[in-house]
Amino acid sequence: MAAEKKAMLGHKVRRLRRDIHLTQAQMAEMLGISPSYLNLIEGNQRPLTVTLLLKIGQTFDVDLATFAEDDEVRLVAGLREVFADPLFDHSDIKNQDMKELAAVAPSLGQAVVTLYRAYLEAREDVQALAEKVDDRDRQHPQAAGQQFAQDEVGEFFQDQSNHFPDLELAAETLWFDGDLDSSDLYGSLSRFVHKAHGLTVKLMPVEVMGETVRRYDRHSKRVLISEMLPPAGRTFQLAVQVALMRHRDLLTATVAKANMANEESRQLARIVLAGYFAAAVMMPYGRFLEAAKSARYDIEVLMHRFVASFEQVCHRLTTLQRPGAKGIPFFLVRVDPAGNISKRFSAVPGFHMARFGGGCPRWTVHQAFRNPGQILTQLMRMPDGVSYFAVARTLSKAGGWKSVPRQFALSLGCEATQAHQLIYADGIDLAGAQATPVGTNCRLCPRLDCTQRAFPPLNHRLVVDENIRGLSSYIGPPTG
Repeated sequence: MAAEKKAMLGHKVRRLRRDIHLTQAQMAEMLGISPSYLNLIEGNQRPLTVTLLLKIGQTFDVDLATFAEDDEVRLVAGLREVFADPLFDHSDIKNQDMKELAAVAPSLGQAVVTLYRAYLEAREDVQALAEKVDDRDRQHPQAAGQQFAQDEVGEFFQDQSNHFPDLELAAETLWFDGDLDSSDLYGSLSRFVHKAHGLTVKLMPVEVMGETVRRYDRHSKRVLISEMLPPAGRTFQLAVQVALMRHRDLLTATVAKANMANEESRQLARIVLAGYFAAAVMMPYGRFLEAAKSARYDIEVLMHRFVASFEQVCHRLTTLQRPGAKGIPFFLVRVDPAGNISKRFSAVPGFHMARFGGGCPRWTVHQAFRNPGQILTQLMRMPDGVSYFAVARTLSKAGGWKSVPRQFALSLGCEATQAHQLIYADGIDLAGAQATPVGTNCRLCPRLDCTQRAFPPLNHRLVVDENIRGLSSYIGPPTG
């Protein structure tokens, strides 16, 4: 079913034809098919066969990987989250309406999502201003804009499937140029920046660095690294500095492709891309993919083999999307104890996490805080019936007695059909009926029997009856 759905690319064929200014008859003749058959394809009444897809790629010089990507599913998920906002509580917009909009007019659908984000930003700006007037010392004036920048950068990475071939190549080249040593990567990196850039890398005490973990001092030509970082963190921060010094032009050119709206987003994107480069240096693509497969994606084995943290390994696993040498498509989410999502990514077709609001409380990632340091597993089923397998564990960022370590929980998962490749799924009936029912968030989840709801579903209302008290106030008949 998934392959059949992915082949319905009529809107992309129509958009391509219009972009190159051809009539249906002209394109049909070039492809060797009838105009009526092309009309059916453009109307999503006939699937686009592999043979015809290849013919389109050859005839019109189209990147087939990008052309065949199912971004319609992603757009529908974005529209669902938009119309889940209480702002649209009285609308009669149906799921089928959103699917039709995404299929027939994807540019218009994306404009709706973009407009909604602008609305959210304006609303947050107003809220920030109100809080600032109420208590100037409690609200930073740039807080709302900062959050929007994070969303924009996240979208950019999502659109690129979290894989940047040019940065991968730059990281691989550094291993040869720098004569790096896998048994002492931090030391060999330090020697390289001294030899190539005349910089001294120095580990500094917390009394000097304070809350700062890395500082580049141009005047003294030093890279200062906090002693509070573990070995993996020290190597990562040093590699980030190498990216910012040695590959700034590449970072800037990569960011320029995204056409981001503001300078804050572009600056943040450069920093995040530098982090991508650093992870690629610590865990070179070929060696890491081979190790991940041979270890059956045992995260702790990979941590020790590449001297990396749990989060670094999980994040690197989501980047293994090189054509012809791909790993398992994973999704990743990181939350804090309050449930705020600070990092999210999905390379899994059809799996979408909440973008505007919190996640599902039934997800094991929230339970990880009750079992610090322990890896938890979960087989979960989304409302569309698709099952996923995920692992979750707590993380602790550097801190001291007077600087309390920051706590997070991270979840890494994939489709249940792929989970047999993971060591964590051994002994689990991946096709069984014991999957935990979860949803994107309460507004989008149609399950009325959930006792952990924070909000009613989009097409339901709060049930108020003073004579009855149940486990949930959100169980009731649909209003639409």
